[in-house]
Amino acid sequence: MRHYDLVVLGMGSGNMLLTDEFAHLRTAVVEPDRFGGTCLNRGCIPSKMFVVTADAVEGVRAAARLGVHASVERVDWRAIRDRVFHRIDPLHDSALDYRRENGVDVYTEEGRFVAPKVLQAGTERISADTFVVAVGSRPVVPDIPGLDTVPYHTSDTIMRIDEVPASMVVIGGGFIAAEFSHVFGAFGTDITIVQRGPRLLMAEDEQVSARFTELVSQRHRVLLEAAVTCVERHADGVAVTVTCPDGEHVVRAATLLVCVGRRPNTDRLDAAAGGLDLDEHGHIATDNTYRTSVPGVWALGDVVNHFQLKHMANAESRLVQHNLLHPQDLRTLANTVAPHAVFTSPQIASVGLTEQEARRRGIEYLVSTRPYAEAAYGWALEDTTSFVKVLANPVDRTVLGAHIIGPQASTLIQPLIQAMTLGLTVDQVARDVLYIHPALTEVVEQALLAL
Repeated sequence: MRHYDLVVLGMGSGNMLLTDEFAHLRTAVVEPDRFGGTCLNRGCIPSKMFVVTADAVEGVRAAARLGVHASVERVDWRAIRDRVFHRIDPLHDSALDYRRENGVDVYTEEGRFVAPKVLQAGTERISADTFVVAVGSRPVVPDIPGLDTVPYHTSDTIMRIDEVPASMVVIGGGFIAAEFSHVFGAFGTDITIVQRGPRLLMAEDEQVSARFTELVSQRHRVLLEAAVTCVERHADGVAVTVTCPDGEHVVRAATLLVCVGRRPNTDRLDAAAGGLDLDEHGHIATDNTYRTSVPGVWALGDVVNHFQLKHMANAESRLVQHNLLHPQDLRTLANTVAPHAVFTSPQIASVGLTEQEARRRGIEYLVSTRPYAEAAYGWALEDTTSFVKVLANPVDRTVLGAHIIGPQASTLIQPLIQAMTLGLTVDQVARDVLYIHPALTEVVEQALLAL
């Protein structure tokens, strides 16, 4: 059995750990897939490169409202796809070579714990003084009758297909469904979304969720409170049987996309054999310094937290890196605020409490909602559906939550994230800061001033 000072499992955010400060240690990494993890290869980065292209297509088609009459001649899917992956794919080999050239042993077969701090990686058995587990998550494949008999895609595979399908059934109504419906809808695919809940993006503030559902329903067929009862092959692709409040429907499409959530990869790791405590969802349980139940084993990222956000995994990676290097000065995450964005159309961004969560928990709040249309730049955009919503504590006047639906939402929300993180009051953020006129940020200022 080979023994190491440090073994890192998973080369997504786990790859960020290994700076020059660890060069004196005998180190190994275990990555059976591609360096860069989900974000680089199958998630955030490639999907946003497709989203930017879809936004460009939609921008052309929407320009008529501004008096610009233009059309999209054609969408060259293969050129778009190849631009994305010809840039991304070489990064795996260069990252792998870099680790090996710098004295790190790289195991490219799946690793499974056979005992606490003992790992089987292919034919090799390895142990270490310290393990960091960052093996991420993967798409959930639901138990739908017939699904195993038909071709289908998840977010892992849909971006590498050869042609834009004429039609697509999307099972799921969360952020992955929202983003890919936007991409393929913009490129000409006839989209049907099957959502088991009463609205799309149910985790968002209910006002945002309702507005998004309304807008998407104008572009795509949306089946709400719907359950998929079976899937079958069809001459032109798949036939999906759906039970809705108004009865049963059979939806036929060329392609089926399944995006109903993600699950941590702890089962593939055999975390239980490694002595690692898991929560009820299969995530590794850690303390607030990211130590697990086994001394010397740390964990971070999707395998630990429920956010499934790369910026959270990156923050955790930096924290674990510090704690490994400074065991007498252990830190915890200073920021427990977890913002997110959905890069769909329209864009959505959120941080903190939703209004329905505040009501459910009995939390007192003030709320202000401001339409883009009441800001000068909103006029320029001819925007009639977007808004900024801010919740504040009525006693200390700090920001409890913020929710934006509309162009540039992921950028507009940043000053509100900073206000929450730094404990600033709405009065400070509204009155003590100058907002550029006539930038779109004025709609944030107006929402704060209303509070």
